[in-house]
Amino acid sequence: MTLFEELKWRGLIKDVAGEDLKDKLNGEPITFYWGTDPTADSLHIGHYSSLVTAKRLMKAGHHPILLCGGATGRIGDPRPTKEREILDYAVIESNIKGIRAQIERLFDGKAELVDNYDWTKDYTFLEFLRDIGKYINVNYMINKDIISRRLETGITFAEFSYTLLQGYDFLHLYQTKNCIMQVEGSDQWGNITTGIELIKKKLGKEAYAFTMPLILDANGNKFGKSEGNALWLDKNKTTPYQIYQYLINADDSKVLEYLKVFTFLSKEEIEKIMEKQNEKPELRIAQKTLAYEVVKDIHGEEEAKKAIAMSEALFIEKFNDLTKEDIEAIFDKKIIVSVESTNLIDLVIEVGAAKSKREAREFITGGAIKINGEKITDLDYVLKDTDFMDNTYIIIKRGKKNYYVGKKCESRKEI
Repeated sequence: MTLFEELKWRGLIKDVAGEDLKDKLNGEPITFYWGTDPTADSLHIGHYSSLVTAKRLMKAGHHPILLCGGATGRIGDPRPTKEREILDYAVIESNIKGIRAQIERLFDGKAELVDNYDWTKDYTFLEFLRDIGKYINVNYMINKDIISRRLETGITFAEFSYTLLQGYDFLHLYQTKNCIMQVEGSDQWGNITTGIELIKKKLGKEAYAFTMPLILDANGNKFGKSEGNALWLDKNKTTPYQIYQYLINADDSKVLEYLKVFTFLSKEEIEKIMEKQNEKPELRIAQKTLAYEVVKDIHGEEEAKKAIAMSEALFIEKFNDLTKEDIEAIFDKKIIVSVESTNLIDLVIEVGAAKSKREAREFITGGAIKINGEKITDLDYVLKDTDFMDNTYIIIKRGKKNYYVGKKCESRKEI
């Protein structure tokens, strides 16, 4: 397959600008750019879906410019329903630092990183209106989907002007770095076409672009922090294991799409995986491959193999070899509770697995409680220090899926 054919097969092309875009992608190396605003101190899996596409273009020989919007981030891309929160400058700078480090790692230092604040900070308001504003008609801006949707509820002049700022980015990169193509998620199409219009009217030149469909979960929600389901690329916010576990539980209806979008596996490799998946879906071969490949690309092979080991330990309930760091990576911090109990009944209540001693007794005698993977039915069971793995954590399981983690309290009496 040509590069364009592969992108189409993977479902990565939605909107296209430029009649001979296909030839540009399949031909000699060109310079293209992808951008994001520093609205958080980390990228998430939603960004990663389009960064993977940028990485594919780089692997095919094209030169990537990856932009982090220190200028546009000061304004904020209009949301469909309300204005974005204005961030402090110090927060923006800190966010840019975190994002750039992640991009450097993902692209092995081979991508060119830029900040649009560098070419806008000294641009006066009057100069911008004369040089840029005069080329874009207000009616043209109002017809942009995101702007038209906000007209009824109200949109500030700052948000309204955002498309001009992003359009200017494309113009600037075209003029200074011969960047002739922009690649983004489909929600940026309106801003992309403003840049193409500027290049056409101001320079008389043609520019190119394509957008990728937004990647949705099985419930039809996009991956992002505004949806409350963000999988962060910062391992301190979302551990490699948590990304692995999320993807290994991907719905069967989505796993082929995710393999095409998120991995660098070839068409032939993916087809073989799906053949095995269809033969024995209970083995979840496709999900396991997906989870491993994504974690490996984001965090490295060692972290991917470690995530597999943790997942297997959780599946067979063999926790003795886990360190406290492993346990912290596996379980959500919200369920970790400091405990000082010395008997099982009090522990079950203390971690929230039961609401009363009567309920705790019923769970224990009914065989519903496991401690570190071992079923305990003795109501008089006394917790020993050796029950706390790495002298720190104890794992309580109630039923088939309910996990609780107790953290040894310093004041707990040693037994």
